[in-house]
Amino acid sequence: MPYLVHSPEDRAAMLAALGVSSMDDLLIDIPRSLRLSALELPAGLSELETMAQVKSLAARNRVFADRLTFRGGGVYRRFIPAAVAAVTSKPEFYSAYTPYQPEASQGTLQAIYEFQTLIAELTGLDVANASMYDGATAVAEAAMMAHIHTGRNEIVVVGYLHPEYLEVLRAFSEGRGIKVRRGTEPNSKTAAVVFQQPDFLGLLVDAAGLTENAHSLGALAIACVDPISLAIVAPPGEYGADIAAGEGQQLGLSPSYGGPHVGFIACRKDLVRRLPGRLIGSAHDSAGRRGFVLTLTAREQHIRRERASSNICTNHSLCALAASVYMTYMGADGMRQVAEVSFKRAHALAERLAALPGWEMAFPERQFLNEFPIRVPKASAVLRKLARKSILGGLDVHRWFRELKGVLTFACTEVNDARALDELVEALA
Repeated sequence: MPYLVHSPEDRAAMLAALGVSSMDDLLIDIPRSLRLSALELPAGLSELETMAQVKSLAARNRVFADRLTFRGGGVYRRFIPAAVAAVTSKPEFYSAYTPYQPEASQGTLQAIYEFQTLIAELTGLDVANASMYDGATAVAEAAMMAHIHTGRNEIVVVGYLHPEYLEVLRAFSEGRGIKVRRGTEPNSKTAAVVFQQPDFLGLLVDAAGLTENAHSLGALAIACVDPISLAIVAPPGEYGADIAAGEGQQLGLSPSYGGPHVGFIACRKDLVRRLPGRLIGSAHDSAGRRGFVLTLTAREQHIRRERASSNICTNHSLCALAASVYMTYMGADGMRQVAEVSFKRAHALAERLAALPGWEMAFPERQFLNEFPIRVPKASAVLRKLARKSILGGLDVHRWFRELKGVLTFACTEVNDARALDELVEALA
């Protein structure tokens, strides 16, 4: 990005135009504890010296090879075919902005339309949009849909939902006066039951039973799903869930220090007018030629605020395009193979880790796919030991769940080859 020089006079003019007298006044809504007063760099450095200093600091980051990364928790290392970058790096996609003018944005609109179609097929539901930031906002927006549709003011979260998703859900709910509680039993005030399949620990839940329980009391069932898992487990539409939401990072996007990612959301047809963000549709002009348009936008920028279901305002179209290319390139058979390989390697690793002295599966009676919780003696020391050997070990879930002291979750994907599993076990032996 080009460097733009601003003189003190330029800064003063811009602040005056905004109606504030200083940067502190401009940042008034940001807590002081989160602000950086200055960069921790020596004063008086030249540009050359500054870049050298920054590169020296960056070199202190520990980088783990993909094949030796066993930490999941919602973000996963997967193989990304070269076709994904080949398509997403094209200037007509890479530099495109929001498609406000459909006649000038047919390529972008078609790409979003394809993403919606693929997500609808993957989840087994009628319709999907393409406007979620990530899995957390997708779950929160799904809950808001349920609140608006049912007129009820309670969301029940069952089991181990991703803790960051729960935080975002509570933030969304607070301003609307919605109560969010963890539990197992909905009631007559419950708008939706939210569950994750597989859950944050990687364990499979009784999705069909939870959906039936929600419906028995007039609540909607919201399934937070892993898109790769849908290649081998029942999709939400099959067991009757009303809304499916999730994180699409595994569909052709690298972890990239936590983003940008792409959320997805799909629902039954009768809930389509509650969908947040944008919905792209197919149409024909007077000459019968097929085209793509913004068909439905239930956000406040497009319709009256009191009728809007959301104010989320991005389609993350480049990330959605990457996901579309990945799903199309891999196909149903390719995604199934990826899921099956991950499943087999995770189960092989779980068996070997559980055989180590003092190690035991945290929930031995529960089934899992490619991520599992295991109880580990001196968990923190184990992770430090692995890091010294250039292996990124499991995720310590005690950070969020106090009842899971000493429990780590290990994840396997297709990039964790057989030799990587050997190296992990040898490092722990």
